[in-house]
Amino acid sequence: MDVDFPLWLRAQHLLNFVLMGMLIRSGVEMLSSLPRLWWRKDCAPGTEWLRFTRRELPKEEGVYTSLMDEKSVHPLLSLPGRENIGLGRHWHGLSVMFWVLNGVVYVGLLFATGLWRRIVPTSWDVFPEAWDSLTTYLSLDVPDLSHFSPYDSLQMLGYTFVIFVLAPFQMLTGIAMSPAIRSRFPWYVKMWGGHQGARSLHFIGLVLFSGFIVMHVSLVFLVHREHNVVNMVFGGGEVTTARAAQALVIMVSTVVAVVAFWIFLSYWSLADRVRAQRFTAGFTEVGRRVFLNRLRPLGARKRAYTDEDISEFHWTNGLPPTQEESAVWVQARDNDWEGLTVTVRDDINDVERQLTLHDLRALPQHSYIATHTCMQGWSATSRWTGVRLTDLMGVLGPRPEGARYLMAESYGLAQKMYDNRPREPFYACIDLETMAEEESILAYERNGHPVDVHLGGPARVRVESNHGYKHVKWVARVMWIHDYADYGDGRGGTREDSALQAFNGRI
Repeated sequence: MDVDFPLWLRAQHLLNFVLMGMLIRSGVEMLSSLPRLWWRKDCAPGTEWLRFTRRELPKEEGVYTSLMDEKSVHPLLSLPGRENIGLGRHWHGLSVMFWVLNGVVYVGLLFATGLWRRIVPTSWDVFPEAWDSLTTYLSLDVPDLSHFSPYDSLQMLGYTFVIFVLAPFQMLTGIAMSPAIRSRFPWYVKMWGGHQGARSLHFIGLVLFSGFIVMHVSLVFLVHREHNVVNMVFGGGEVTTARAAQALVIMVSTVVAVVAFWIFLSYWSLADRVRAQRFTAGFTEVGRRVFLNRLRPLGARKRAYTDEDISEFHWTNGLPPTQEESAVWVQARDNDWEGLTVTVRDDINDVERQLTLHDLRALPQHSYIATHTCMQGWSATSRWTGVRLTDLMGVLGPRPEGARYLMAESYGLAQKMYDNRPREPFYACIDLETMAEEESILAYERNGHPVDVHLGGPARVRVESNHGYKHVKWVARVMWIHDYADYGDGRGGTREDSALQAFNGRI
C-alpha cells in the first residue's frame, strides 16, 4: 500500500486539531457555568456524581441560584473565560458546525480514495496483534517499524473507535441537550437518561477525546518520531536526519501557532464581547435555521413524559423581586396576590388590558409535562398549567398589523449585566411561530399547585422549545411588538443583553 499521506488528509488533520482545541476550551467554559454533573433528572443538591467546586449547596429550593454557582476560568484555559457562558456556547456551536463538516468530508474522502483500509480493520487478526502492541508499550518498548503500514493494529483500533464511535457519540449526546430536539423527540432524550444523562455522557466523551489526544501526540514524538514528523508534514518520502529536523521545526511551530490562535480567540472575544456575540451567533444561527427551527413540539401527541418523571427538586436562576425592584409585586405577594395584574398590550397601537389572576384562570386552560433546561446545564421536569399565549393575546382581538414578535416583561430585574451597568427589567422576545406552539403558555400552576414564588409566581412564561432564559418569571406584561431591536439593547431579551446569549434559544 502507498504509505504517502495526501495533502487533503494532512490539511484536515490540522483543521481537526484547531477545531478540537476550540471545542474543548469552549466546553470548559460551559462546564464552569455549572461545575456539577448529575445522573438524576432533577439535579438535587448533594446528588452530583462529579463536581469541580468546593461549594456546598443548600437543600432548600429558591435560596441559591445557578448563577451563584458559576466559576471564573482564566482565558488561557477556556474560550473565552471569565464567566462568559453565552460566548462560550456560541464558540462551541461554531466549532461543532465546522468540526462536523470537516469530519463528513474526511470520512467521505477516506472511502472515496480507499484510504479507509488503513484505519478500519478488515481481519480479526487485528485484535491479537493489537494486544501484542499494547504489551510492548506497557513493557516500555517500541514496536518495530515494520509493524506500521502506516499504522499498527493498536492504532487502527484506536482510530476506528475515535472516528466511527466516539465522534458520532459526541454528536448524538450533544443534540440530546437541545430543547428543540427534546420537545419534538422526547423519547430520544430519555434514551440517553434525560438531559442530565446526555450531559454526563457528553462530558465522559470529552474526557476520552482529551485522553486520546494526549496519548496520540505523545506517541508521535516517542515512537519512530522521524518517520512520523516527515509523514505528517511532507506526506511521506525519504526519511533523513535533515528532513526530519526540518519537519519537526515546522510541526512544533505549527502547534505553537495553533495554541496562540486559541488564546487569541479568548482575548479577542473579551476585548469586545458584543462584537464577538454578533460574529459567533451569526454563524450558529445558520445551523439553527437549517436543523432546528423546523422542529415544533409534539404537544398533545407527546407520550414520553408522565407524572412519574416529575422532579423532586427544581433549581432557579434569579431571585424574586425585592421592594426596591417592584414594590407593587412585593405588596401583592404579601396580600395573597390581591390587586396584582398582568398587562396584555398592543405596543404598536397603544392598546392594553389588565388581567387579574382570576381573569387568567377564566381563559382556556392548557396543561402538559415538560423538562425545563437552563443554558447553564441544570434541568427539572414539571407539569405546567396555564393559558396558551395565543389565547392570552386573543383578549385584545386579532393580531395587529405589523406585529412580528411577542415580548414578555418581568416585575423583576436582571441578576447582573455583563458590563456592570444598572440592571434592566427582565424581558424576553419570541417570534410568532414559537408563540403559536402548543407548549408556549403563561403558567400559573406547577404540579397542580400555584407556581412557587421562587419559580416565577404568580405567573410565568413557558416556551418549551427554548432554553429557560426565554421563560420570563414574575410576568408583569406581555405585548405585541414590531421589532425587538427597539427594546433593551436590541438583541431580543435580557439574557441576550446581559449574558450575550442567542435570540434563538432552541439549543
